[in-house]
Amino acid sequence: MTQDFRIDIEGAALAGWHREGEGAPLVLVHGFGGSRHDWEPVVAALAAEAPLIAYDQRGFGDSDAVSGEAFSHAEDLLALLDSLGIAQADLCGLSLGGGTVLNFALNHPQRVRRLVLVSPLLVGWSWSADWITRWKAIGRAARDGDMATARELWWQHPLFDTTRAGPEAGRLRAGIDAFHGRQWIRDDQRPELPEVDRLTALAMPALLLTGSLDTPDFRLMADLVAGASEHVTRIDHQGAGHLLNLEAPERIGGEIEAFLR
Repeated sequence: MTQDFRIDIEGAALAGWHREGEGAPLVLVHGFGGSRHDWEPVVAALAAEAPLIAYDQRGFGDSDAVSGEAFSHAEDLLALLDSLGIAQADLCGLSLGGGTVLNFALNHPQRVRRLVLVSPLLVGWSWSADWITRWKAIGRAARDGDMATARELWWQHPLFDTTRAGPEAGRLRAGIDAFHGRQWIRDDQRPELPEVDRLTALAMPALLLTGSLDTPDFRLMADLVAGASEHVTRIDHQGAGHLLNLEAPERIGGEIEAFLR
């Protein structure tokens, strides 16, 4: 049985849903500008009886955030699990969500049974000049009140080249159009030390899912994760890009299920 929840934590309220079942639940954490709905194609490929949690990170989707209050997405996840009474979970994060669950796993390894990273970000990453140039252009448009231009620049970002050309382009576009864009103007995430220096401490089994056509920044981050720990198993999807949840949901759904078993 699936139940919606809304949990108040310090400076935020997290919205999501919880499907109960036997064993540790799989927690799905979305990427930047997205919401829990981004996982729907993957959820459809998972076993109907599997325990699942999907939620909107602070300030995204239906979750609220108090402006000006510093926070950590990983500590929000800890508060969410504590509120739901979950001692240990399997975690799966996409992009920004991959950064969230990886940061959580390094900070609270005893709370994670298995870890799935889909095109993950690394907390504290030093971005390439091309990424920074594009990000600044989006931020300028958003701060000028031209959110339509900011969304169009995000839609045209190389991060989404392969998704734009595929059958789920409409879903991606709808998600971008629905994003309010406040994090382009101000992001209150607490500064963190670079995660790359901590990757060798990754202690639990981890599955790394990547696309061969992802952007150079994310390809390099994935290479560092894959090379840092013997506990990481990587599957690199040839011809796919960043959003494997939309480009190959059935394939990664099967890979996730096999890994968790």
